[in-house]
Amino acid sequence: MDFTAVIEFCKETGLYIGHIPGFHGAHSQGETIEELNENLMEVVKMLLEDGEPVVDSEFVGTRVLHIG
Repeated sequence: MDFTAVIEFCKETGLYIGHIPGFHGAHSQGETIEELNENLMEVVKMLLEDGEPVVDSEFVGTRVLHIG
């Protein structure tokens, strides 16, 4: 089963933060992207123990908006 994770870097905490859009509870953080990936996979595995997830949205992509 494949999921798309959105990853951001928080300058305030110095941590990478990731979540899977539409998959409630599927979020984590880590000091490196590798650590975040391991943590997020662990969270998803635990959530899948409750059965098939109900994913209510799908990641489509990103856009760069030029204002001005």
